[in-house]
Amino acid sequence: MAEKEQPNEEGLDVTVEDIQLDDAGQPAEPTPEDQLAAANDRILRLQAEVQNQISRGARQLQEERKYAALPLARDLLPVLDNVDRAIESAEKEGQTGGLLEGIKLVRQQLVTTLTQHKCEPIEAAGQPFNPDFHEAILQQPSDDAPAGSVVQDVQTGYKMHDRVVRASQVIVSSGPASADA
Repeated sequence: MAEKEQPNEEGLDVTVEDIQLDDAGQPAEPTPEDQLAAANDRILRLQAEVQNQISRGARQLQEERKYAALPLARDLLPVLDNVDRAIESAEKEGQTGGLLEGIKLVRQQLVTTLTQHKCEPIEAAGQPFNPDFHEAILQQPSDDAPAGSVVQDVQTGYKMHDRVVRASQVIVSSGPASADA
């Protein structure tokens, strides 16, 4: 006869051979000691499960707190880019004075605020191209840089802790220009 599996109270599968029979051939009632041992086992398993849930929840909360400023950083980076463009434009036109200095102070305050929230620029120029941190927008020959290295950082990328907020947009060297060209 094939073994039949029956779920017990704990939801575990029990084979026919595991069931103890009384003198009449009926399944024997578990002894109070067996019931106590099973209840203690269930309690220990439930305690472990609750502890795992608490630990998982704490890790999740810590992770959420660690990256809470990520959406704000993503929203502030275009503002920082525009402030940089305004400074660059004013300097090209030869403007000096209080307004330009004020804009530079605002830029510094933005950078300080981002840094306080662990949002820092990704170093790109001169580094080997890394698709985890860099987005190649152009590849060009360069006698100064080996193939596969970043020649120019077109748009600065930022990371928060170990996550990329925005990848750096870069120009990558294809190596020295060929003599045939």
